[in-house]
Amino acid sequence: MLEADFKYVIDTFFALFSMVLIIFMVPGFAMLEAGLVRTKNVTSVLTINVMIYAVASLAFLLIGYNLAFGSWENSNMSVWAAFLFQMAFVGKTINIMSGGVSERVKIVPLALFAIVMGAIIYPIVVNISWGADMIAGTFLDMNMHDLAGSTVIHSTGGWALLAAIIIIGSRKGRYAGDKIKVIPASNIPLVVLGTFLLWIGWFGFNGGSIGSISTIENADAVAKTIMNTNTAGLSGAIIAGILMYFRYKLFDITMILNGALGGLVAITAGPELYNMYTPILIGVIGGALVVFAVPVFDKLKLDDPVGALSVHLVNGIWGTLAVGIFVESISFIEQLKGVAVVAVFAFSVSFIVLYVINKFVKFRAEDDAQQEGMDVNECGVEAYPEFKRAI
Repeated sequence: MLEADFKYVIDTFFALFSMVLIIFMVPGFAMLEAGLVRTKNVTSVLTINVMIYAVASLAFLLIGYNLAFGSWENSNMSVWAAFLFQMAFVGKTINIMSGGVSERVKIVPLALFAIVMGAIIYPIVVNISWGADMIAGTFLDMNMHDLAGSTVIHSTGGWALLAAIIIIGSRKGRYAGDKIKVIPASNIPLVVLGTFLLWIGWFGFNGGSIGSISTIENADAVAKTIMNTNTAGLSGAIIAGILMYFRYKLFDITMILNGALGGLVAITAGPELYNMYTPILIGVIGGALVVFAVPVFDKLKLDDPVGALSVHLVNGIWGTLAVGIFVESISFIEQLKGVAVVAVFAFSVSFIVLYVINKFVKFRAEDDAQQEGMDVNECGVEAYPEFKRAI
């Protein structure tokens, strides 16, 4: 076999393997969200996660991929493998949003938004960041370094979520004046399982974004990227646990897990650029930001059952800016510009699309439906039919 053929085969396999790891994040999001919502809403959350993967992926296949990258051409690996790897990312932007509006959102309008996100909104963000750059020479032309999408994926999903929460509102009974009703997670084991499925998926998410593993240099870069990714997750979990213990004298497992996810989001922009120590600091700051941001969003009455704004939006911004802070060759101004451009585009366009859809098909379920549970009203199948449903 010729060396070029060997590299082509190895890199094709690497892209497919990374894609499989990223797809593990589909059940990861599903289990995380199913564990954090009340039992009366679990089937609805799981159905939404399945539909997001199906609808957004198909929209990306038919429209979004060409819009993002301009063509299917790829001389380094199979074009089908290259597509599948990129397709695996798409649903994550909407998963971030769907978890944050769970327990009061209807499936049909969310599926409609998933089509627009997969076909247009996300591909345009990819285009100006990673793709064919259809706006070269304009102010929107970006030189932001964002290896696997701290901004392109996580902040895009976070800005869409913020727009959705503003339009849809909070869960029934969540806020009464200045009081915040605590709604505990229904299944902590599922939350842990979901988080670790996401964590494992992140190795394909970031490692696969190197794009090749067929040379010694690239193999080292992949290994370093995965190591730094894991390190940031570890330090994010540790600092979240420490901060919660100092504040409440208790170890809150949900906050520890979200701290880990915050560290993973933060490192995603540049894990291949850092030495082995910098990810510790990035993860520590990321985990701490989650702990401090969650109560801030609650004070603003932005109801986010899974903490997605704190994990994905806040740390998507932090992770992108961190590259400009810690990597000498990367311009902080360009990183800041990239964050700002995506923020304005993703929030404004998402808000408009959500607003228009909401005019025709309401996102928010009626109060009586929320009281009874979204499983009964949206799916007709309860996840735990033998349990007494919580109010």
